[in-house]
Formats: sequence, structure tokens, C-alpha cells
Amino acid sequence: MGTRVNLVLGSLLVVCALSLINSQYQARRLFIEIERAQTLSQQYELEWAQLKLDQSTYGKHSRIESVASKELGMAHVTPDRTQYLSAEEKK
Repeated sequence: MGTRVNLVLGSLLVVCALSLINSQYQARRLFIEIERAQTLSQQYELEWAQLKLDQSTYGKHSRIESVASKELGMAHVTPDRTQYLSAEEKK
């Protein structure tokens, strides 16, 4: 009877030890996953800040006006360059 109790307790001890090892492994795996997610989040935040800076730079009126005149050949509207069209009356 004593041997049987020792065998049951020994097997219970092995099961508990394996469960502990598995729990530690899962905890380490989840910790690594959290670290990767935090690193990725920091990269996204940095990229977002850079995109916001680019948006504010490219959206400035002076830059838009400069690109329009230099690259697209556009000019300011003046009364001399304005053409007025009148609707023809149908008979």
C-alpha cells in the first residue's frame, strides 16, 4: 500500500513539474510576443509622426503655389487673362 501511494505521489509530482514547465514556456512565449508588438507599435508611431510632418509640409499654401507655378506651369488669375463667355440666345 505504501508503494502505491509513493507511486501516485511521484507521478503527481511529475505531472505538476511538467505543468510548471509548460506554464513557464507559455509565459516566455507571450512575453516575447508582447515585446514584438510593442516594438512594432513604436515603429508605427514613428512612421505616423513622420507622415503627419510630411502632410503638414506638403499641405502648406506656399509649397502648393510653388509646385503649381514651377511644375505645372500655372499662373495667378488676373483680369487681363480672364475670358468671359456669354451664353448665346437660341432663336
